[in-house]
Amino acid sequence: MLTNEQLEQLKKQLKNEQKSLEANLDKNKAGSLESVNARETVGELSIYDNHPADMGTELYEREKDFALEEHHDSELNKVNAALLAIDNGSYGKCKVCGNDILFDRLEVLPSTLYCKEHSPEQHIPGDRPVEEDVLEPAHGNTFQHHQFREVIDNEDSFQEVARYGTSETPSDLRGDYEDYNSLYNEGHDDEGFTEDYETFIGSNLEGTNRKVYPSKKHEEYEAMLDKAGTETSFGDVPYHRTDGYVDDHD
Repeated sequence: MLTNEQLEQLKKQLKNEQKSLEANLDKNKAGSLESVNARETVGELSIYDNHPADMGTELYEREKDFALEEHHDSELNKVNAALLAIDNGSYGKCKVCGNDILFDRLEVLPSTLYCKEHSPEQHIPGDRPVEEDVLEPAHGNTFQHHQFREVIDNEDSFQEVARYGTSETPSDLRGDYEDYNSLYNEGHDDEGFTEDYETFIGSNLEGTNRKVYPSKKHEEYEAMLDKAGTETSFGDVPYHRTDGYVDDHD
């Protein structure tokens, strides 16, 4: 049974907490949450940027503020319920078993209306996100949807992931494509070079003594240039007497 002094102390704690929570909620409502939209909070004409990650930080902060507001609102409801229980004389007794709640517990959690054994917060929720019904853990060092048997997590990782969408469009890539799903499905570089000519061109450490090593890739590259009527894949290159940064200058 709580004494009058204890009851007054707890009521004062609840009043102070109520005032603090109401101030936080009023601040959120007058700030960037309910009164304005996301575009106005970041000062942008549009939140649709070239890359979705450009708005990642702003979206995280906005969602965090909403979560804090929901938490404050929930705590305020508990405080108001505790103050109402003080007014009607039921404060300090568990709503489930009716036994007295220890003062030590009320001093730490003045808004609680339950004893330790019947507190709803001690039960871990059993509901899980619906995505877990379809998501699967990683299947080792392989990709489930790879086209080539030798694909592992190395040079072809981006092509495998990019099949599910990037910020690029068909106009950003070379070649003709039937649809977006085929942007990264065609072509396979077994040798791991960025440019095709790197598979058959070599030089020494100084970048001189360049040499062409005949290969099937070399024949395909020359056939492509002959068909296009150019010296390189991006057009003709003017000749110079020196090799720029590679050769020594007098």
